[in-house]
Amino acid sequence: QVQLVESGGGSVQAGGSLRLSCAASLSTYSSYCMGWFRQAPGLEREGVASILSDGSTYYADSVKGRFTISRDNAKSTLSLQMNSLEPEDTAIYYCAAGGNWRCDRLQSRYFGYWGQGTQVTVSS
Repeated sequence: QVQLVESGGGSVQAGGSLRLSCAASLSTYSSYCMGWFRQAPGLEREGVASILSDGSTYYADSVKGRFTISRDNAKSTLSLQMNSLEPEDTAIYYCAAGGNWRCDRLQSRYFGYWGQGTQVTVSS
């Protein structure tokens, strides 16, 4: 059974940092494209960052230079380091796994496995 479990969410003031983690139970974790998505109230889910099995990374324009995605294939984990957080970053953040095809598109339809999400709240 595939499971993706996020942790590390919380509340922080603008300008602060948080680090999200995702533990994956995928038999061939290293072969998957892994991504982070977020959904704010009343808005559609949007792609934040993704990382290919070879370590190539892709970011939404809104988080470039502030967020860093990384993966540890030996431990089947995914991380998202979030710096210089802004109130607009407030959302539920989801970990997702998908095929390497279209990993750069940051579109949820290319990801077949999802975690339950973790709340990130940034206050001004």
